[in-house]
Amino acid sequence: MSLRTPPTLLRLAGESLLRDQALAIAALEYLPAELFPLLFIQAYRRRMQKPLKAMVQAWPFPVLPLGCLSQMPLNKLLKAVLDALDVLLAQEVRPRRCKLRVLDFRNTGAKFWRMWCGDSTQKCSRTEPVAVHSSSPNMEHPLAPLEVFLDLNFNERDGDEFLKYIIQWAQQREGLLHLCCKALRISEVPFQRVRKVLDVVQLDCIQEMLRLRHLRELDMDSPSFLRGRLDQMLRCLQTPLDKLCITNCQQLTHSDLTHLFQCPNLRQLKSLHLFGLSLADFSLEPLRALLEAVAPTLEDLGLDNCAMVDTQVEAILPVLSRCHQLRGFTISENNFSVDTVEKLLRHTAGLSSLELELYPVPLEYYRIQGTVNEERLALLWAELTRILKELGQPRSIFLGTKYCHNSGKCKVYDVEFS
Repeated sequence: MSLRTPPTLLRLAGESLLRDQALAIAALEYLPAELFPLLFIQAYRRRMQKPLKAMVQAWPFPVLPLGCLSQMPLNKLLKAVLDALDVLLAQEVRPRRCKLRVLDFRNTGAKFWRMWCGDSTQKCSRTEPVAVHSSSPNMEHPLAPLEVFLDLNFNERDGDEFLKYIIQWAQQREGLLHLCCKALRISEVPFQRVRKVLDVVQLDCIQEMLRLRHLRELDMDSPSFLRGRLDQMLRCLQTPLDKLCITNCQQLTHSDLTHLFQCPNLRQLKSLHLFGLSLADFSLEPLRALLEAVAPTLEDLGLDNCAMVDTQVEAILPVLSRCHQLRGFTISENNFSVDTVEKLLRHTAGLSSLELELYPVPLEYYRIQGTVNEERLALLWAELTRILKELGQPRSIFLGTKYCHNSGKCKVYDVEFS
């Protein structure tokens, strides 16, 4: 027999109040601010549109984090919230109690709801709700534009209709709110799926309407529709990125990559990951120049499976040795000789913050069939251990195989000197 935790008096009071919706709405003028979140959750779960509208218009906190509650459905509750905001935006004098400045549609805010309601909400991440942003000059003014935070996430999940609806809603209220995107993620999806949203907001329109002014992270996974158009997206960036991750973008053109590496808003990167790009026939001067620019800030660098060869690595070795903040460096699944791996070890020896290093098993240690010659690999292990000892610093590195067999996973070997 299990014992259920009895409901708190606060929860019982909220449920009792909501039995009479008209009374609950009238009571909002006098209700302590601390009771609003719990009452909001109860009204949301019971799908009470009128109390939800009234609470949005009287919300006594600067931030209303909705993303982790709604899970992005296009339902009557979401529309009820937006209808309530329309009333607020149209008013010359906002209600006395309303302190709302930020509407957050990202999957954030779990701590806010737990703090006021005493339990976690549905599938929320453990991140803080967004703070009131300073992009608007008069955010303290009661009629300052409302900040609406939204992540653009094109992936296999069916969230296109939500993005399209919110963007259309924001476009129709230009000047009354700022639609702010902090993260843009593009995964492998059919072009027509993405185009449903891009038809509403073309890339040039994103630059005009969203301006991507608060974007800090950009993840792209196989976005074939960007072939030959990457410069259009890069022009949308209004502030420097912290993180850039591009995966399996073999179809990007030489021009795309040149625009990418020359983009002025990539000059303060902390994390740069390129995986599956074809750099074999690409001059690495633009990449070298980018690494030169981000050397003071770069903490994480991944250049895996980019078809790089010895001569290309030579181009970035000097600047690599100046990335003194680097903590993680992976350059596996590339076509390097043992001499190049040794040069990499020597040029990274002075990077005191480096904690993770993953290099490719050199080409000389593969059989014709593409499998690793384990007997010869023992000699490589001894040689690399000698080099690490010669460099004089305790160090642990990893070597990853280029080809995956049977298990589908690339094998990783470790070499350590302590």
